[in-house]
Amino acid sequence: MKNCFLKSIVAVSCLLALTSGTVLAGGSKTAKPSPDEAIAMLKAGNERFVTGKATHPHADAGRLALAGKENQGDHAYATVITCSDSRVPVEILFDAGVMDIFVIRVAGNVLDVDEIGSVEYGLAHVNTSVLVVLGHTQCGAVTAVTNAVQGHGHQLERNIPPLIDNIIPAVKKAIADHPKAHGAEVIPYAIEENVWQGIEDLFMGSPISRDLVNAGKVKVVGAIYDVSNGKISWLSEAKSAEILKKVEANPKRAMEAMAK
Repeated sequence: MKNCFLKSIVAVSCLLALTSGTVLAGGSKTAKPSPDEAIAMLKAGNERFVTGKATHPHADAGRLALAGKENQGDHAYATVITCSDSRVPVEILFDAGVMDIFVIRVAGNVLDVDEIGSVEYGLAHVNTSVLVVLGHTQCGAVTAVTNAVQGHGHQLERNIPPLIDNIIPAVKKAIADHPKAHGAEVIPYAIEENVWQGIEDLFMGSPISRDLVNAGKVKVVGAIYDVSNGKISWLSEAKSAEILKKVEANPKRAMEAMAK
């Protein structure tokens, strides 16, 4: 009985995510930003941050009081998965505040089961219209995997290898695509490839994410944050679409959107 109840709750939440607007407690609707509008908001926030014109929105007592009374799904406009690195403070670099961004952080911004589940929650329950897979310069996880793949690795604690093994295909592709790069020269290429790998891993493992993108309700985009100057470089949206198209043709992709 409990499992059936939980399935019903999940199904209703996903259905709401596919409809326009967000249903409030009183039954009315408030418009959430479209995918393009949400991306524009993130870009504008980063521009303010970089140029020293940050407004630090939604960071006062009134916003906290609102957070204590209302659902984040009525306010948050973006889901961001990024690295746990202390140099990547998500809300600050987007000049955002409380209940603005649903943030997922993990070493190497990898997308494995736990992270994909968190993304699904952000898109299908918090009802955000954009997912940003945000890599960053000088990423320690990507650097460690790059060194290991090139034969210069070192012993790691027992739980770290399964955490970062999703990065291995990205490093190998970076090496194959840039044969003239050696040693540390590979790292910037691997950082970008790791973003693309994360998007592919998400689409392979999350039918609901694919459905939301195909329905035009969500955009999944890649970006890289420069820890030395605060600027975000946005990657090609067309490539994200190409990855989705490739995954849709892959018979190994997950097909059942709902848990059993």
